[in-house]
Amino acid sequence: MRRLFGTDGIRGKANIHPMTTDVAMNIGRAVAKVFRSNGRSRHPRVLIGKDTRLSCYMLENAMSAGICSMGVDVLIVGPMPTPAIAFLTSSMRADAGVVISASHNPYQDNGIKIFSSDGFKLPDHVEARIEELIDSDTLTTDMPTGSDVGRAFRIEDSQGRYIVFAKHTFPADLTLDGLKIVLDCANGATYKVAPAVFEELGADVIKMGVEPNGININDGCGALYPEAMKSAVLESGADMGIALDGDGDRLIVVDEKGMVVDGDHIMAICAKYMIENRILNYNTVVSTVMSNMGLEVALEAVGGRLVRTRVGDRYVVETMRKKGYNFGGEQSGHLIFLDHITTGDGVLAALQLLAVMQRTRRPLSELAGIMESFPQTLHNIRVKEKKDIDEIEGLAEKQAMLERELKGRGRILIRPSGTEPVIRVMVEGEDQDQIESIARDLGEYIKSVC
Repeated sequence: MRRLFGTDGIRGKANIHPMTTDVAMNIGRAVAKVFRSNGRSRHPRVLIGKDTRLSCYMLENAMSAGICSMGVDVLIVGPMPTPAIAFLTSSMRADAGVVISASHNPYQDNGIKIFSSDGFKLPDHVEARIEELIDSDTLTTDMPTGSDVGRAFRIEDSQGRYIVFAKHTFPADLTLDGLKIVLDCANGATYKVAPAVFEELGADVIKMGVEPNGININDGCGALYPEAMKSAVLESGADMGIALDGDGDRLIVVDEKGMVVDGDHIMAICAKYMIENRILNYNTVVSTVMSNMGLEVALEAVGGRLVRTRVGDRYVVETMRKKGYNFGGEQSGHLIFLDHITTGDGVLAALQLLAVMQRTRRPLSELAGIMESFPQTLHNIRVKEKKDIDEIEGLAEKQAMLERELKGRGRILIRPSGTEPVIRVMVEGEDQDQIESIARDLGEYIKSVC
């Protein structure tokens, strides 16, 4: 069992365990220890990037010190989106990459995500090995001295490298000339690179959330709070709005009418285009159990299919790599175009969507009509103690009985919270009253037996 790592790295409130400088230094030492044996040179290299929150400074310095203390060099790139770190880790032939960010969380939180040399997030067993080393005496008894201590180097052109990479994922025969875009960078890691990408491709960009001060990241802006972006689109007559989250690995967009287009709809739009142009491997999209059933219906209508995974973009990527699929994502806006990059990338995803708009010469509102979302309801049932679903007596039978009422045009998802004694009940179907009734019935049953 992993104690520190969750589904997306380590996360917590800054300066409170585990997001302290002491822990960060030891994580740095453990990462260096794990990847030192795979080094391509006398001093292996670990690349470190961060978002714009205040606590990133102390954690960056602590991790850098820990890594150097184990005889591994550090490449520092400063504030950069998570996908940029994945790209740069592979491009610069680093042995590992570290992102210091709490993604869409408020500035008081922070987190640490780690990439392997190939730009993919670490598998569970490597994260477990890092935790094992942190708890052992090995790190303090295996420290180099003298000239074998690592050094830290700042990579001054890291932003330019990522900007060029992102632009190259957009078709060379297309531009964004004539398009007006509202872009909300959430005062986060994309505040410099994202506007440059869209402007250099020819778009007229109205910028929002590009003045980070260490404490305003995700503060009423970005992918979690698209209201201001929606207003700006309507006021300016823009063709679309793009809202990124704090570390830039996901997006939410609005069409020219101010309607939100979530990750499921973007997947449907892009998948249809990819199927028609025979570039979607096995005509298959990979998403999680949280994606709307309407996505399945939309894909089936154009000859595609949906494969579902556990919640978490890492599990989407794992399935894609294992089965040879090249496109997937989450309803929340994590979209992975595996032909281009190894992880979710909000800027890159927006470019792929814009390419479909330019190729088809159709507005986003029209393209989004490919999918109609089924009504969903989510109930959080607080229980006395955390339990696995399989341990709740009679729940499977109760769920099966209620699913029969949906007659194949809906589904029920029950899963425990990973952090608190809560059972989450999601019901989806064609009739809002029916799914609310089913969710209440399940909630009352769970309370009665837990």
